[in-house]
Amino acid sequence: MVRASAKTSTEAKAEAEAEAENSTARGESPLAARFALFAECLLTGVWIALASLPIVTYPAAFAAGARHLRRSIAHEGGGWREFVADFRTAVRGGWLAGLLGWAAAAAVWVDVQAVRAGIPGGPLVGAVGVFALIGLAVAGLRAAAVWRPGTSWRVLLADAGRRTVLDPAGSFLLVGGLAVVAGSAWFVAPLAVPVLGAVAAAAIAVEERYQRR
Repeated sequence: MVRASAKTSTEAKAEAEAEAENSTARGESPLAARFALFAECLLTGVWIALASLPIVTYPAAFAAGARHLRRSIAHEGGGWREFVADFRTAVRGGWLAGLLGWAAAAAVWVDVQAVRAGIPGGPLVGAVGVFALIGLAVAGLRAAAVWRPGTSWRVLLADAGRRTVLDPAGSFLLVGGLAVVAGSAWFVAPLAVPVLGAVAAAAIAVEERYQRR
């Protein structure tokens, strides 16, 4: 565990130094570059929220948002039009993943109602359902973070499910990100919108970390 943490810290430091060098080469200060990326994350969160309004399109929205952030990190061109193009491609199969996600949420809601009704065995079933839903949400984020045009959502979700189990540290990080979104929505609902972009960025970082293990 200590070795893994040290490795992660070293990698993070190397990435930060590389980003600083790139920023200097472009005539930007490292602080300005990091602030620009943070602002891009917040803007991407707004785009993700807007693209998720049709209810079942949230996986495609996160996939398009992650692609946009990857381009920003690589200093490649791209804006709203590229985001929309990626979203249209991702939603062709992503809407079904979104529908299955809502079906899982509905099943968990039924379990919770069973717990509240005092049905025997209800607490155990409810706890299992909640944990399964959280795992599904994490797997969905990890799948969206590595989505590419032409990839199958079924394959992406299956692979992401395995990574969710094999990389518990990264998965817990994403659970924390989802908790921040939920907390923001609870206290000040509009704050949850830009935070979605930060969650997408966290999913990208988690996947990059897993690939370098």
